[in-house]
Amino acid sequence: MSEEQQTGIYIFCGIQTDTEADEQLGHVEVEGEEKELFTIHYKDAAIVAAEVPMKIYHPNKDNLMMHQSLISLIMKKNSTVIPISFGNVFHSKEDVKVLLENLYPQFEKLFPEIKGKIELGLKVVGKKEWLASRIGENAKAGEMAKAVQGKSEAASYYERIQLGGVAQQLVTSLQKEIQEELFTPLKEEAHASKINDPLGEKMLLNAAFLIDRDKEEEFDRKVDKWEDKVEFSYSGPWPAYNFINIRLKVEDA
Repeated sequence: MSEEQQTGIYIFCGIQTDTEADEQLGHVEVEGEEKELFTIHYKDAAIVAAEVPMKIYHPNKDNLMMHQSLISLIMKKNSTVIPISFGNVFHSKEDVKVLLENLYPQFEKLFPEIKGKIELGLKVVGKKEWLASRIGENAKAGEMAKAVQGKSEAASYYERIQLGGVAQQLVTSLQKEIQEELFTPLKEEAHASKINDPLGEKMLLNAAFLIDRDKEEEFDRKVDKWEDKVEFSYSGPWPAYNFINIRLKVEDA
């Protein structure tokens, strides 16, 4: 068989299961080709996988969406899913079985911690008008804003840099305020929580929470105190991406 025709085993996620038989998980489309999903088992754990051409899979938008969407689909069928990072292809099912045996002590510990739980992402972005009003309330920022009015960008270059620095300090202060008044109460309702780096200068909070699957609606109702000042962006439900640190490389097998 030529190198181009060799096949490998692409792995998506780990699951907890009480059967050693292949589960009916359907198919996945990998770079335009439909591949059947199957499971590789060890004790009460299994890895969801598909047979694919043996090559490097680049993390472009379509491939990443394929990987993430498949894990989300598996999560609807199984309450205990351990996501595995994108792009791991092994030479054979036997190699994956060895990998699973090596990972099993981690899986065994993680299963009870994530069983019946989901991850929700919450991004909070300050509304333009509210941010502008808060900057206006700051005496120093107000004076500097008046100082640059009517001046060309060249004439007010250094003043604008200073104003930008004051504005950033205010945004940092608002981020701390949001963390105290929004994140902290939500954190108390979650099994685990994490603050990630903000994306963009107007983002005040970029957080993830691990909660009980049946508490999602109750959790949503707690996120409305700031709705006249900020915009909320929810993502999920996801498996526990932010709370599981399993990163694989092919040479681990």
